[in-house]
Amino acid sequence: INYFSVRYGSGLQRILTALKVLAIVLVVLGILFSGKGDWANLQSTTVTELNWLTAFMAAMAGAFWAYDGWNNITFIAGEVREPQRRIPKSLLFGLLTCISIYVLINLAFIYVLPLSAMTQSSFVASDAGKIALGTIGGGLIALLVILSTLGTTNANILSTARVTFALGKASDRLGWIGKVQPRYQTPGNALWLNAGWSILLIFSGSFDMLTDMLIFVSWFFYGMSALGIIRLRRTMPDAARPYRVWAYPWPTILFVVFTAVFLVATLYTDIRLYQEGKSHLINAAFGMLIAGLGIPLYFISRKQH
Repeated sequence: INYFSVRYGSGLQRILTALKVLAIVLVVLGILFSGKGDWANLQSTTVTELNWLTAFMAAMAGAFWAYDGWNNITFIAGEVREPQRRIPKSLLFGLLTCISIYVLINLAFIYVLPLSAMTQSSFVASDAGKIALGTIGGGLIALLVILSTLGTTNANILSTARVTFALGKASDRLGWIGKVQPRYQTPGNALWLNAGWSILLIFSGSFDMLTDMLIFVSWFFYGMSALGIIRLRRTMPDAARPYRVWAYPWPTILFVVFTAVFLVATLYTDIRLYQEGKSHLINAAFGMLIAGLGIPLYFISRKQH
């Protein structure tokens, strides 16, 4: 769909997002008003072998996966009218919406499933739906997962192809990636390249392994981007900046510090799991190794002057 039409791809995304939000709201209301839960579950605790900081960061990694993609609109900034005004508003509105939905759906799950039961469940959402709504609840959860997966997949196809497309536009040797499909006016080659790489990753390992690698690598680059802001403010003080970070530099510094702590804690946890035989790979390191393949690609793809 995204290959044949940008309009159809974005239109499909609006429909999928609306259906997903509606389904989540219905599931949350159904669970919370089912009367089959216990608010005391919010006060329950569970035991972990990890220290509190490592356990907190490990839990955050899962939350980051749920939130990841909130910033994808920046990938298509070149196709947005008045980006300096619309993108900050979109990011703020989108993030607040994600936070609200994430908190509500987790509140609903904890209402019917104490933490001790969650740790033993392989599919928390389905188990919560079945307890609150019976077999119908399990079906609704399955539908919700399908809608969420379709929406997330389409959104990433729509946005990440623009990054690959930009790589081709900035390269002599990889210029074919940056070619626009003449009939449909879409980044056709970039879309096909991303599709092939995605299929390869699917067959490379488990879903959990891929998400662990993605979150670590993504947050490494988030932190580097924040450091880039600090550097550019120093090296290009007079550059035009339609949008400025509030209370700069403190939010940026705080973000960099948090990112560094998160990355170190994640790497420590991955190494520990590998040493204990609970993981076949140090996921964080393997993810960085794959990302590191982009370094020679960068030098190969640079325009020759």
